[in-house]
Amino acid sequence: MAERRIAVIAAGLSNPSSTRMLADRLAAETVNQLAEREIQATVDVIELRDLAHDITNNLLTGFAPAALESAINSVYSADALIAVTPIFSTSYSGLFKSFIDVLDPDGLNGKPVLIGANAGTARHSLAIDYAIRPLFAYLHADAVSTGVFAASSDWGSSADDVAPLSARVEKGARELAEAVARRAAVTSDDPFDPANYLGEGRSFGHLLGGLAGE
Repeated sequence: MAERRIAVIAAGLSNPSSTRMLADRLAAETVNQLAEREIQATVDVIELRDLAHDITNNLLTGFAPAALESAINSVYSADALIAVTPIFSTSYSGLFKSFIDVLDPDGLNGKPVLIGANAGTARHSLAIDYAIRPLFAYLHADAVSTGVFAASSDWGSSADDVAPLSARVEKGARELAEAVARRAAVTSDDPFDPANYLGEGRSFGHLLGGLAGE
């Protein structure tokens, strides 16, 4: 059975959070959809609230602490990304955007992405298309057509009366699974590792040192 890896970004601020609940549902359904296509998938969940200080330090200094660097590398090396943010002031959260800002501009190039968002009211559902989707388009990621929005009412006792969240989750996950199945598996080589384009055992220090000696 083929194997793939899914990275999940959850930008909720509380614990537990409806953002994480939505992220978990999208991840679980994506794994199920891939299994139907005889593709085994593992999931790496990244809780941005746990990395908030590291993200700020990276923005200030340009250097990622070890935990943040590990999370960033998980995103780069994944075969697909599920990105879920709460909606604040009609757009993605500041924490979510700050994490995106520390990624390399080419780090998501061509990567399949399933966008999720949640807010107190369904009136904010359009934020997926007018705010979040353009962000991933700028990064040249391959966001699937369906974005999954969950309002507070989607988690209540009458949640499945009209346009059930479960149906939206299934549709988005199916599209992501199809995008992953069409794509070759991501190799274990890190495209951002200098050894891959400078030579094994070499770094930018070697390059600069060589230039200084000429």
